[in-house]
Parts: sequence; structure tokens; C-alpha cells
Amino acid sequence: MSLNGKTIFIVDDDKFLLDMYSLKFKNAGMKVDVAASTNEALDKLEGGLNPDIIVLDIIMPSVDGLSFLEELKEKGLVGESVVVMLTNQGLQEDIEKARSLGVQGYIVKATTIPSEVVKEIEEIVNSKNN
Repeated sequence: MSLNGKTIFIVDDDKFLLDMYSLKFKNAGMKVDVAASTNEALDKLEGGLNPDIIVLDIIMPSVDGLSFLEELKEKGLVGESVVVMLTNQGLQEDIEKARSLGVQGYIVKATTIPSEVVKEIEEIVNSKNN
């Protein structure tokens, strides 16, 4: 199964990365929505956005990605979405907390080039669907 036609929602405070990953995922045939803050992301999800995949950074101003994911789960806004952390935080405690929150994938930005991120997310989605 490819990512073609799926919707991905990327939440990261780094505008350059949002633009770069948007392009990579659009080139893979996906519909892309982005938010540069957790407040913007929450507004979109509460407004009815129901993506196939949610990609979250951990280090963001105001609310970090893991706390934000906890909030989304409490409010029932994750639904059937595949959740992937895309972050520079490679600490075991962060990975374990993400896993405990049901995250299906954890990708460290610094060690993964953008085309590999697309491929890894495709593999994560495929493994969830099988």
C-alpha cells in the first residue's frame, strides 16, 4: 500500500521543515496539512480535520509534542490516525513515553534524510494496516 491519496498532518514549529516535508509528502501523492504550533493544530483537529497520519515534533514552544499528544488522546482527537514522532529528541525516556502514548513510529530528524522519512512513514503505515 502506498501513501498515495492519504492525508498527513505535520505539526512542527520549524517553518523550513514544514515546507520541505510538505513538498516531499505531496510528491509522494499525499494530501498535506500543516500547523506551526500546537494551538493551530488543536484548532484544525477540533474543526474536523481527520488525517490518516499525524506527525509531531517534541520540542515546540508552549506545549511539547508528547504533552500535546496526551491532550489529543484525552479529547478523542487522534481517532484512527497513525501517530509518528519526528524529532531531534533521541533520549530513551522520550521514546518510551511516546510508545506508552501509542505512537506507532519514532524518527530522529538528525539521523534521517527527508526522503527516508517518507519511506519510514510509509513502512509504519503499512505495518499498522497489516
